[in-house]
Amino acid sequence: MELRTLRYFVTVAQELNITHAAQKLNISQPPLSYQIQKLEEDLGTTLFLRGKRKLQLTDDGVFLLRRAMQILDLSDKTRQEILARKNEVTGTIYLGLVEGRAPYLVARWIAEFRKKYPLVRYHLWNGSSDDVLLRLNQGLVDLAVIAAPYDTEHLSGFSVGDEPWVAIIPSEHPLAKLPGDQVPLRALVGQPLIVPSRKSRIQAIIQWFGTIDAEPDILCEMSNYLDAVALSEQGVGISIFPMTTQTKNPLVCSKVIVQPARQVEYVLVWNKQSTPLGAAAAFMQEVACCCDQTKQEEREKPEHPFL
Repeated sequence: MELRTLRYFVTVAQELNITHAAQKLNISQPPLSYQIQKLEEDLGTTLFLRGKRKLQLTDDGVFLLRRAMQILDLSDKTRQEILARKNEVTGTIYLGLVEGRAPYLVARWIAEFRKKYPLVRYHLWNGSSDDVLLRLNQGLVDLAVIAAPYDTEHLSGFSVGDEPWVAIIPSEHPLAKLPGDQVPLRALVGQPLIVPSRKSRIQAIIQWFGTIDAEPDILCEMSNYLDAVALSEQGVGISIFPMTTQTKNPLVCSKVIVQPARQVEYVLVWNKQSTPLGAAAAFMQEVACCCDQTKQEEREKPEHPFL
């Protein structure tokens, strides 16, 4: 089983479409199909279920994907470590990130990292915290940016930033017509709410309302904020999501939740059993330096800049 064949398989498994995978690999479709069929013959199993428009991984396919990613990652890291002896950092960093502010943070980090290590390449995967954590636990990503809290027993990490929570309100709702860009938490009591589906987020929201001796009326749990916004557009309820997810949309109005104000904290995490090496380790160190610098700049800001 050649590394090239494994790379072909991983690309097909990620795209779940032979044509798209062939385009991404810059090869024609027939040779790619042949390589996948030959791989299935060599292993004596079916790796994909063939549909009309889309492929689907079998259980053996999922298992091989996990193993292939580990093998290719080890191959890349071995190459990185050898090249590092010559003071070069190369390879691919696999990053998982949640919606919200995470993509903006990662974009800034990559821009800075590329100044020092231009040979490094990146593979970014975006999804809900639960989906990102699953890929991290399966070894499909080196590092992940998720919303706190996280499993400190199995994961290591550090804080990389925060942002306010906002209420995304249907434009015809009375709360949307109130002046200002803030809404008191108490004003959301009794309102049908659409919230992130992650259990820790739901528990946090319940605790928020507990501080004002109230309970949230959670109508719907959503893993994707765009789907939540779509429900708010139709007047179904008020969505509660991080500020970065707000969008310019005439059908909804976003207001920062205050009294008390609430922040979502973002953390960079990695699996304790597979500490990042090579390019991923260098990237992690660069992120830590960037965060320390940002904190220092915040501390040095004058309290009264206009005096």
